[in-house]
Parts: sequence; structure tokens; C-alpha cells
Amino acid sequence: MGNAALRQLAVIDEISFDAVAGSIIAIDAHNWLYRYLTTTVKFTRDAAYTTEAGEEVPNLIGVMQGIPKFYEHELAPVFVFDGAVTELKDAEVSARRAAKEAAEERQAAAVERGDHIEAARLSARTQRLTPVILETTRTLLSHLDVPVIEAPAEGEAQAAAMAARGDVDLVGSEDYDTLLFGAPYTLRQLTSAGSPELMELEATLRGHQITREQLVDVALLIGTDFNEGISGMGPKTAMRAIKEHDDLFGVMEAKDLHIPQADRIRSLFFDPPMTDAYAIPTTVDPDIEAARAFVCDTWEVDPAEVERGFDRLEQSVVQTGLDRWT
Repeated sequence: MGNAALRQLAVIDEISFDAVAGSIIAIDAHNWLYRYLTTTVKFTRDAAYTTEAGEEVPNLIGVMQGIPKFYEHELAPVFVFDGAVTELKDAEVSARRAAKEAAEERQAAAVERGDHIEAARLSARTQRLTPVILETTRTLLSHLDVPVIEAPAEGEAQAAAMAARGDVDLVGSEDYDTLLFGAPYTLRQLTSAGSPELMELEATLRGHQITREQLVDVALLIGTDFNEGISGMGPKTAMRAIKEHDDLFGVMEAKDLHIPQADRIRSLFFDPPMTDAYAIPTTVDPDIEAARAFVCDTWEVDPAEVERGFDRLEQSVVQTGLDRWT
């Protein structure tokens, strides 16, 4: 079922942006970027973000749509990028790659038969965070004076650790793994219209009268990015089993179950690879002209597609005083 099933267990409430104004938020960069990437590709003509050399950089349009939103709501973003793929996640990555390749084949068939609506829908599902997309995103964020942190492995794990330490106030991600990695507060729906959602770790644990260790054990039973779940084991069934047998190993023994490398996966959520080599700036001073030149001149993005984003950014920085952020 994967970690999306955790939504049935997590305490998640819709809140206003006013409730979190003034916060520093560690963004799960790959997660955030992928959502803007698929939206841009789905609703923007490809000529607007394709260079004469044939390089596609829809991410630059997505970034200029998304970054102003943080400043408009007085949030200071810190972007945390994934590092190396964890060995235990190889199967998940392979499955995602296979799904994208299958979607690419269906997209090509849709184009051939003239079904442009289906082709556009499938195009969003075939997007990859290519090296060009990742590097141009990093450079644009640098021009915008948005801090970038390179995680040694999982970006959401690094962001969660920073939040648990109190170095940032929130984690920004749609991934429920932030709960398992120990993020006290995760802000969701950042790329959607309307109000965000706040997911709370301690409220989740209190609500079910369990420990974080037991929550991780429940997740392993229903399935995570690092393991397949037990067939027929949904969130409620897994929760009952953990409460009855205390922990994952008690459940596996009592029910004669086996989860490969369960102890390694379990420990990964409590001691993931992370870095201490980061600093949280206290001011924001974007070089908007350099950013505009990078997007429109260097990478040939249609200025009309990003003009509103640059206008919003200039207005929000001045109006909120984020150039004097402390």
C-alpha cells in the first residue's frame, strides 16, 4: 500500500497560512519540484520551455510559480535535495522507472492516433528530474537567494532531522515518510490552490497511544518506499497487530511473517544518513535581474510564462520585508 496509507492514521488538519507565517520551512526539493514539473508540462505548451537545442526546462517555470508563494505567506524556504539513492530503495526506484517507461509507450501511441488530451495527461506522468532540470533549479534558487542543502541520501530524512533539531520550524512535503523520519510538523499541499494541511507527529502518536517506534512498525507492515507490505495488512489491521504484540518483531513471530531486512529498514528511519554541514541564513536578497536573465536568456524560456512570477516575487519581498528576514 505504500506510505500513502499512513494518511488514514496521521493527524492532519487544514490550517491557514497565517498560522505558520514567520516560519522557516525545509522543503523536500525533489517532491516539491516534481509536482510543479508535472503541472507545468500538463498545462503549458512545450515550446515555452524548450531551447533551440531541444533541452526542456519546464522546472524553471514551475520554480517561478512556486517560490513567490512562500514569500507571499511570510515563509522562508530552505530547499533540501536528495543525494544518493539508498540501497534499500532500489526496488522502489526500479518500479517507478518501469511505470514511467510504460507511460511513455502509451503516450507515444496516443500521439500517433491523434489523442492529444490523453497524450498530455500521460506526458505529465513521464516527467523525470533530469540532471539538467536539477542543476538549473539549483542555479535559479541561488540567484533567488534560496538556501540549498544537499542531503547525503533522502531529502525528506534530512529535512525531518533539521526540524527535529529545531533548526527549521516545518518540513514541506507531500511524502508521509516525514512522519516516520520524526518531523514534528509537516506542511502539505504547498503546490495546490487553497489552504495547506499540517501533519503533526506527536498528535498522531497521542491519538493512537503508541510510540514513534510502533508507528514505524505499523508502516513496515503496510509497506514503505523501502519494503513491500504484508498482503492483506491495511493501516487499521497493522495498528491492531502492533498494539497486541508490542512491536514488529512480535507480530512477525506471532503470525509467522517475514519482512526482508526489517531491522535495517527500521533503523533507517531512526538513524538515516544526514549532514550537519548547513547554515540557515537570516536574510533574503534575491538578484531578480540575474534570475530573469538566467531563465529567459540563458535557457530561452518564454518571458510571458514567468513574468507574473517575477512580479509577485518583487512585490512580496518588498511588502513583507523579507529582504530583512530574521
